[in-house]
Amino acid sequence: MSGLQSLRYKVNCGLHLVIQTSSLSDKNKVEFRLNRETPPFPGRLLQHDLERNYSSRQGDHISLVSSSMPAFPILQRSSEEKTLYSDRLTLERQKLTVCPIIDGEEHLRLLNFQHNFITRIQNISNLQRLIFLDLYDNQIEEISGLSTLKSLRVLLLGKNRIKKISNLENLKNLDVLDLHGNQITKIENVNHLCDLRVLNLARNLLSHVDNLNGLDSLTELNLRHNQITFVRDVDNLPCLQRLFLSFNNITSFESVSCLAESTSLSDITFDGNPIAQESWYKHTVLQNMMQLRQLDMKRITEEERRVASVVAKKEEEKKRESHKQSLLKEKKRLTINNVARKWDLQQRVANIASTQDRKDSDSPAQESCQLDGGNTSAFPEEAGSLDAGLSSALQGLSVTETHLVEIDGETLSLYGSGALECLDRNWSVQTAGMVTTVSFTFIEFDEIVQVLPKLKMKFPNSLHLKFKETNLVMLQQFNALAQLRRVDQLTIDPQGNPVVNFTLWKYYVLFRLSHFSMQKINGTEVTQNDMIMAERLFGILAHVASSELPQYRMISILGDARKKQFRYLLESKGKKPGIICEETSDSKRFLGENTNRATLNYTTREFYHEKLEEIKDKKKFCRLYVEDLVKEATAINMKNEALQKLWPQMFIELVRDAVIEIRSKDSYMKLCLQQITDQK
Repeated sequence: MSGLQSLRYKVNCGLHLVIQTSSLSDKNKVEFRLNRETPPFPGRLLQHDLERNYSSRQGDHISLVSSSMPAFPILQRSSEEKTLYSDRLTLERQKLTVCPIIDGEEHLRLLNFQHNFITRIQNISNLQRLIFLDLYDNQIEEISGLSTLKSLRVLLLGKNRIKKISNLENLKNLDVLDLHGNQITKIENVNHLCDLRVLNLARNLLSHVDNLNGLDSLTELNLRHNQITFVRDVDNLPCLQRLFLSFNNITSFESVSCLAESTSLSDITFDGNPIAQESWYKHTVLQNMMQLRQLDMKRITEEERRVASVVAKKEEEKKRESHKQSLLKEKKRLTINNVARKWDLQQRVANIASTQDRKDSDSPAQESCQLDGGNTSAFPEEAGSLDAGLSSALQGLSVTETHLVEIDGETLSLYGSGALECLDRNWSVQTAGMVTTVSFTFIEFDEIVQVLPKLKMKFPNSLHLKFKETNLVMLQQFNALAQLRRVDQLTIDPQGNPVVNFTLWKYYVLFRLSHFSMQKINGTEVTQNDMIMAERLFGILAHVASSELPQYRMISILGDARKKQFRYLLESKGKKPGIICEETSDSKRFLGENTNRATLNYTTREFYHEKLEEIKDKKKFCRLYVEDLVKEATAINMKNEALQKLWPQMFIELVRDAVIEIRSKDSYMKLCLQQITDQK
């Protein structure tokens, strides 16, 4: 730069500007400082006292005359002014609407158009030595007309109407860029400004901060009074020291987490943001940004750092615990989904099997012919591929978790049939005593029936049972619940339990489990009228069931615990009705379940099949035994008939032999004596 040895600036963020020419003495050294007493626009970067004084001095010596083009006035200065202030020109508060034509002033280094009404930057392209351009407080809507000013170092465009950052491609030496108080919504077209040290975008319409790559010299970034919700790319600014984010919409540290990666930041402000109102705000910022010296314009003490470290550790523990809980919830969700998939596959396989069984029973000859002929089934596309796919899917699921056991407060939740094995665990007395609700999901009801005795022993305080996707399909299944100790509430989810489609299922439950005095069914309070209706609907059923059964069958059904009561009832026949009713009532209160109702029991399909097999074996044994008896009786009869035919001849022979033997008395007596002697 000819004629210029040093250039420094001082703005509201601490920048100092000094222009010193090589041809002038020290007394001609010009210094520009910020006027901090300007209240309406605290975000202004530069307000030059010297320029203001200079403008008042030269007011009588600068004149604007009309040119041949009336739209642009021509600037004229006296020779004295040109000599005294040859490198700077101040035209603030001149009510200018356009930039005047400035001829013969190509040596200008500083140009001030503050507080005018200029709408467009023009007529300054010939000022190629210009270093400082101030267009603060005008009406400019677009950045333009600066492409030839390659020496420009300071550009002040605060408080204008600019909506977009543009046309700065040739200003590669720019050191200070002030665009505060405009209508800019996005940071863009500044990545080439590798020498830029100060960027002021306060009081704009920014909603986020990014696209800052390439600003390798930036030391100060002012973003006050915007609408910013998150910040990115700040950690890519190697020289950034001061960042002002006051009065934005930042709500969490996660939205500005990139600041923790910055190693150069020393001063930062968050005041006026929602995040600054949080109790953890200061501790979190200090813990994540250990290199900070000032926060919200206040110096950070060592005590604050120590407290922040302690609080941050506690917060970290909370986060770890929260993360752990999130992992557990996700694992629970995945496991439940897996159990649900396996359950669905099992139901589909069961449906296909039952359909096939029905077809076999409907047309056994036809099906056997098909099988013998090599055809797979009546479903050529489904039976082979679908069954194989279901089988492989079940095998794939078997290697993952297919059940879940969870205790949440007073509720024990069981998902999948494998969860029933948890009842064999050594539950602590305290944990087992807390459980009042047991929920079964994706478990066959017949499998649940088998563990009800364990449930009664392990969790004696369980009063509420929930069933969802358990294949409750008939009323008889509710009979199995009678073996529990007590049930106050019962919840049958319609999903996976077709029995709830029966109109009278609730009344049957109330009738069969009346000895529990249930309070709620599916969340609805049980009334006295409900109990009366249940008795009217199903009382005769229980009476018929108990009266038609023989005594031995009745005793076998009731079990040992009911035999005494049953015999008592039999012995009570013939007594006066009043006495019988009273004694029966006392017996009911003592033993709980009513005898008539006890005859309404439920046998699981597996147990039923086992009984069928046992009955078949007994029948087979009885048949073989009877067949053996018949064969033996037949043989005896045949022998008897043969004996009847042979007996006359045998009798004659016996008489003949006897006569012959006793014909000689002496010989016969000797023979008898000899036989007696031999026997001794």
